[in-house]
Amino acid sequence: MPPHPFTIAVSGKGGTGKTTISSLLLRSFIALGETPVLAVDADPNANLHEALGVAVHETLGSMREEAFSRNIPPGMNRHDYVRFRFRQALVEAEGFDLVAMGRPEGTGCYCFANDLLSECMKQLERDYRFIVIDTEAGMEHISRGTIGKPDMLLIVSDPGARGLRTIARIREIATQLGLEKEKIHVVFNMYKTGAAPVDIGGELPIAVVPEDPSVEKADLAASPVSLIPSDSPARVAVRELAERIRGMAGER
Repeated sequence: MPPHPFTIAVSGKGGTGKTTISSLLLRSFIALGETPVLAVDADPNANLHEALGVAVHETLGSMREEAFSRNIPPGMNRHDYVRFRFRQALVEAEGFDLVAMGRPEGTGCYCFANDLLSECMKQLERDYRFIVIDTEAGMEHISRGTIGKPDMLLIVSDPGARGLRTIARIREIATQLGLEKEKIHVVFNMYKTGAAPVDIGGELPIAVVPEDPSVEKADLAASPVSLIPSDSPARVAVRELAERIRGMAGER
């Protein structure tokens, strides 16, 4: 494994299951022994922690710039304090850590939270073997450079017409932002048996995750979707994806 972690940004329109894929991917890396893994919930509607079965007590969005500046202890510079506060916001679990962007308090913008994430990603990246980032379809964090330049962009979609349009839009945005085409891959999720083949522009999806009753059952029970049975169809498919990504990371 190279000294820097392999970073995977997971994108897709709402309702396609990108958070489910992100959480299952992280659990798969843990099962493969590729620990520790850093999970970053970069979606304002943060729910990656629920999919992973951990609690978040503080987000970067809840940190106010004014209070942050006032509270630097004597003898500690801003760089050290950023690292200290970021680690306080980290949720530490077995095999992985999680940090959530969340929403800014009051009328504040995301500028300060984005700056915190950007600075701390650079500081902490050597601590992890893989970084899985649950992000938005709009590519904001890539355009701002908040998460750096990911080694891989996974576009999660259902195999319908609207999903295909979203794939094309996200791919176009990503390439305009300088991400190489060979780093952009499609994951079809909730794929129904017997569905017609889908044309995504002469390229095969990197993974096809079948519709899985275990995922729906976990959602209905409000239980962590990443902890569905290890032999369930979705978990098996994502584990195969993780093995493929691990091989690609090794070739980097």
